Amino acid sequence: MITTETTPSGLLELLEHWVTLGWLRPLDQALTHFLAEQVPQTDARVLLAAALASHQLGHGHVCLDLAATLAEPDFALSLPPEGEDGLADAWLPSTQLADLNLESWLAALADSALVAAAGEPDRPLVLKGERLYLRRYWRYEQGVARALSTRIDDDRTVPADLHCWLERLFPEPLMLDGVRQTDWQKLACALAVSSGFTLITGGPGTGKTTTVVRLLALLQSTAEQPLRIRLAAPTGKAAARLTESIGAQVASLPVDERVRAHIPAEVSTLHRLLGSLPGSRHFRHHAGNPLPLDVLVVDEASMIDLEMMHSLLMALPSHARLLMLGDKDQLASVEAGALLGDLCCYAEQGLYTPERLAWLEQVSGERVAHPSLVPGEPGRHALAQRVLMLRYSRRFAGGSGIGRLAEAVNGQQPALAREQLQRFDEVASVRVRGEQDRALNRLLHQGRGAAAGYGDYLTQLHGERPATGTAFDDTAWHQWAGRVLTAFDRFRLLCAVRRGPWGVEGLNQRIAGLLHRRGLLEAEEGWYEGRPVLVTRNDYGLGLMNGDIGIALRLPEGDGRTVLRVAFPRNDGSDGLRFVLPSRLSDVETVFAMTVHKSQGSEFAHTALILPHVLNPILTKELLYTGITRARDWFTLLETGQGVFEQAIGRRVERRSGLLETLQQQG
Repeated sequence: MITTETTPSGLLELLEHWVTLGWLRPLDQALTHFLAEQVPQTDARVLLAAALASHQLGHGHVCLDLAATLAEPDFALSLPPEGEDGLADAWLPSTQLADLNLESWLAALADSALVAAAGEPDRPLVLKGERLYLRRYWRYEQGVARALSTRIDDDRTVPADLHCWLERLFPEPLMLDGVRQTDWQKLACALAVSSGFTLITGGPGTGKTTTVVRLLALLQSTAEQPLRIRLAAPTGKAAARLTESIGAQVASLPVDERVRAHIPAEVSTLHRLLGSLPGSRHFRHHAGNPLPLDVLVVDEASMIDLEMMHSLLMALPSHARLLMLGDKDQLASVEAGALLGDLCCYAEQGLYTPERLAWLEQVSGERVAHPSLVPGEPGRHALAQRVLMLRYSRRFAGGSGIGRLAEAVNGQQPALAREQLQRFDEVASVRVRGEQDRALNRLLHQGRGAAAGYGDYLTQLHGERPATGTAFDDTAWHQWAGRVLTAFDRFRLLCAVRRGPWGVEGLNQRIAGLLHRRGLLEAEEGWYEGRPVLVTRNDYGLGLMNGDIGIALRLPEGDGRTVLRVAFPRNDGSDGLRFVLPSRLSDVETVFAMTVHKSQGSEFAHTALILPHVLNPILTKELLYTGITRARDWFTLLETGQGVFEQAIGRRVERRSGLLETLQQQG
C-alpha cells in the first residue's frame, strides 16, 4: 500500500508487478525508472503519478486526473484488462491507493523537481490544477487550444448575394413525412462561409458530405480566383469512402463546369497530406513550411488524436479555412485525445447567440428550431458559434430499426434498445452459448439476405473464377477479383476487444479453422487463397494505407502456373485494383473479425457485433453506437453473456483532457 513512507524502490517493485500482470506497459515502467535515476529520492507518490500519466496516454487520456483516480482507483489502470473476467488481488490500485488523499498527493507533486506548474520552466511533468501531464502532451494541448482559439475568432466577409447562392444550391425545401423541416445542411453552409473555422457534426446519413460539396461549390463560385482546396481523412479507408462520395456529388452540382473542375475529388490521408517523414514523428509540412492551400476539409474527425491535430494546425496557413466533419457520438481516436467530443460539447444545445440566430435565419430563409436548442449568451460560448449539428438522417429515416436502435443506445436507454432489437426485422439479438455455437457458425457462412456471411465472397471466389488458361491481363480476372472484394465487404463481424475467446485474435483463428473444415478454404494458417487481410501500417511504396483490406487470390502467372497475390481496391474512385505479392506485405493481419475501432469509416450491408461475456472498461455506449451504425441494411448483436449489452449502454467514454477548459479560458 502506498503511503508517505513508501520508498522509491518499493514503488518500483509495485510497478514491476503491475507490468508482470499486464496492467501496466513496460514503457510506463521505463519512464518511471528514468525519472527516478534523474532525481534520486523522488517521492514515491510522484513516481506513481508519472507512471499513471504515461499509462493513461496508452488508454487515450491526455493527462492523469488525480481526483478521478482516487475516486475510482482501478479506472486508472483500465481494469480488468481485455480477456479477463474479473480481478481480486491485493495488488489492485483500489487497495494500493487506499491511503492516498488528494491534498497530500498534490503537495508532493508541487514540491518535486520533476514537476512544473503551468507556465514554469520545462520539466518532464506539468501540473495544472488536479491534472498531471507529460510535458510533450501539455504542449500539444496548449498549442491546439491557441490555434483553435485564433481560428474561432476569425470572422470572414460573406458574399453580398449569399442568400441567392444558398437558394441556388438548396432549391427545394426539406420535407419529411409531408412536413417542412429546418434544412440544417443549408444552415451549415451559411455558418461556414462566415468563419475561418467550422465544425459540422452529424450521424450516418445526415448529409455531411453533401453539405461540404455544396459549401465548396459556394466558396469556389464566389472567390476572386480559384481556391486551392484539399480534402483529407485520418485513414485510407475513410479517405476512400469520401473520394467515392465526393466524385458522385460534384457532377450533379448546379454550378458552372469551371467551378466543378476546381473542386477536388481525390482525398488524401492526413499523414500523406502533411508529408510523413519515415522513422520519425515529424512531417515535411509544419509552421515553417505550411501547406499550400486555401481550404482544408477533414472528414471523420472523431478519429483524429491530439498529436495529429497539433501537427495539422501548425502546418495550416493562417489565411486558410478549416472545415471539420465527423460524428461526435462515435468512438474517439485510438491515440490520446477526444477532440471531436470536446469541440462538440455544445452541438446538441446549439447555444447560438440571438445575433447569430437572426443572421442565420435572415440569410438562409430557414427557421432555426429544434426541441434541444438552448439560446446562448452574448460574449460567451464562442466555440458554439462555429459548430453545427445535422439532425435528420436520410439513411436511417422513419421506421429504420438500425436508426432506432442506434438512437436508443446513444440516448443511454437500455430498455428501449432491447425493445428495438425485438421489434424490427433488420436488427436482431442472438445468444451465443459457446465457442462452437451453431448460431454463430451459421451466421458466418450464411448471413442475411444478399450479405450471406462469408459464404458470399467464398461463393464468388470458387464459383465465378474465370476459365483456366485465361491470361491474367484479361479483364475477366480483374472483374472477378473486384466481385470477390465487393462480396466480402457486404458482411463483417466486429469485436469489442482484441484478446480473449470473443476478441479479434481468437475469433479470426477460429473462423479460419471453421471455413477450412467446411472445405471453403484450402488452409487456416499462413497465406492461403481467400485469406482476407487488414493493413495495419501505411505503406506509401505500395500505395496501401492503414485500414485497407485485401484478399489473397490465385492468379495465372503464365505456362499454366498460378501465383498467390493479394488484391486491394485502389480507393481512388477509379474502381481499379492493385495486386501485391504476399512476401511484400509485412504489416497485415487476418480480418474475418475486426475491432469496432478499425471499422470506423467503413460501412457493410450486414454487420454483426459480438460482445464479451463480462463487462470490460472498453464497453461503452459509444462503442455500441459505432458498431451499430456500420450496418446499412442489417445488424445482428451476438451476446455471449447476460446483461452486458445493457450495462455497456449505461457507460460513456471518459477521456481526460483540459482542452475545453483551456479554450474557454482563452476565449
